[in-house]
Amino acid sequence: MDGSPAIGSADGRSVVVVGSGFGGLSTACYLADAGADVTVLEKNEQLGGRASRLHADGFRFDMGPSWYLMPDVFEDFFGDFGRTPSQYYELERLDPHYRIFFKDGDQVDLVPDIDQNRQLFESYEPGAGEALDDYLDQAAYTYDVGMEHFVYEDRSRLRDYVDSDVLRYARGLSLLGTMQGHVEDYFDHPKLQQIVQYSLVFLGGAPNNTPALYNLMSHVDFNLGVYYPENGLGGVVDGVVAMAEELGVDFRTGHPVSEIRGREGGFAVRTEDGREFFPDEVVSNADYAHTEQELLVPEDRQYDADYWDSRTYAPSAFLLYLGVEGDVADLEHHTLVLPTDWDDHFDTIFSDDPSWPEDPAYYLCVPSKTDDSVAPEGHSNLFALVPIAPGLDDGPERRQQFRDLLLDDIADHTGVDLRDRIVFEKSFCVSDFAERYNSTKGTALGLAHTLRQTSLLRPPHVSDEVDGLYFTGSYTTPGIGVPMCLISGRLTAETMARERR
Repeated sequence: MDGSPAIGSADGRSVVVVGSGFGGLSTACYLADAGADVTVLEKNEQLGGRASRLHADGFRFDMGPSWYLMPDVFEDFFGDFGRTPSQYYELERLDPHYRIFFKDGDQVDLVPDIDQNRQLFESYEPGAGEALDDYLDQAAYTYDVGMEHFVYEDRSRLRDYVDSDVLRYARGLSLLGTMQGHVEDYFDHPKLQQIVQYSLVFLGGAPNNTPALYNLMSHVDFNLGVYYPENGLGGVVDGVVAMAEELGVDFRTGHPVSEIRGREGGFAVRTEDGREFFPDEVVSNADYAHTEQELLVPEDRQYDADYWDSRTYAPSAFLLYLGVEGDVADLEHHTLVLPTDWDDHFDTIFSDDPSWPEDPAYYLCVPSKTDDSVAPEGHSNLFALVPIAPGLDDGPERRQQFRDLLLDDIADHTGVDLRDRIVFEKSFCVSDFAERYNSTKGTALGLAHTLRQTSLLRPPHVSDEVDGLYFTGSYTTPGIGVPMCLISGRLTAETMARERR
């Protein structure tokens, strides 16, 4: 983006940021750079929120996000502070970007070379290579216009859209309709439709409930590329934290917040062990629903319990972190395993009667293919992620059953049998997301990007009940994903500056 954000001056203001996910880290940086006295209170033992790391038996796992997408957003973020990402971590572009195993025995690689991808599409459907060019042209247009005028600009009110400039910018964007309908205009073959829609999982949606506007993710995937940052996504957290400390941010881990209350001239923020902080302003990067329902008194809440119960939440996940003896040659750094018809899996997540999938679609990450430091010599580091419905019962017996199903499925459909080579294993699921991150219903991501939960229909950055209380992160605009949360922090800081004025 051109220019710096309009944060203004916050000299002399003290701010407590609750939670150190990417939204909280970003907000803290912008506020500290503007002169505020910023303290970040983190519930857990390490910074980064869902971008935590697990160290065990010589293995290092990124517990949460593992895809480095939209490198331009990271450049813009660090650039706002006169810095570059390369001052904190290096990037390696992955080739292939990812591999897909279809469960009918088919296998494809998506690569940085667009000509090869065009030939791949053409091999499935005559004319699909040219259709891919058209699809990516539309995706690039949507990305360029959408990012500049609808992502970096916080249009959180209806009147923000009743504007001739907005109407001009919006012309040509797919603001109505679903991704499924949009993709069907370009490709008939179901596998090609899946290839250009797999990234919807990162937005917490399904093809039939995610706005067509998110075709921009194909520009991110095919044109901007997929990267691996030095030391993984945890290394990005380290970089942002290092910059934040240079800007003067004070971090406190092991400080779970139990209450946020207004007081004359500011706030009282209390932690579970009785410590108190008295800032002028508060920003919550904790789960939005948890903040409102658990940390605020009823009269300070914008929404009641019925509102939060009526929301569509992004999937939770069943995760297996595995340390494995030997190589896993047939798997790439990023690997997807997809049923040829994935509707049944999405139905188990978003139906009125959610359940565990019997024929799951899932993701395998093998960072040891790129980074030797994540596993002991002679071993592979691997985690498996299966999107599942939030709120499911995930007791020990259910986890064991699904763990066995998943390992069998991996062996059957990738040819990689892990079952007798596992030397370290840990699962993470619905109840863990709820306990570790205070995540509503154990969602792994927050609010899904459905037609009714996008843009101004997401909860706002500023409380309309409590002066000086703000929100940032994946529940707010622009939404889910590490790049979006970085931008959310900027939008929150800009909102705070407007409110002060």
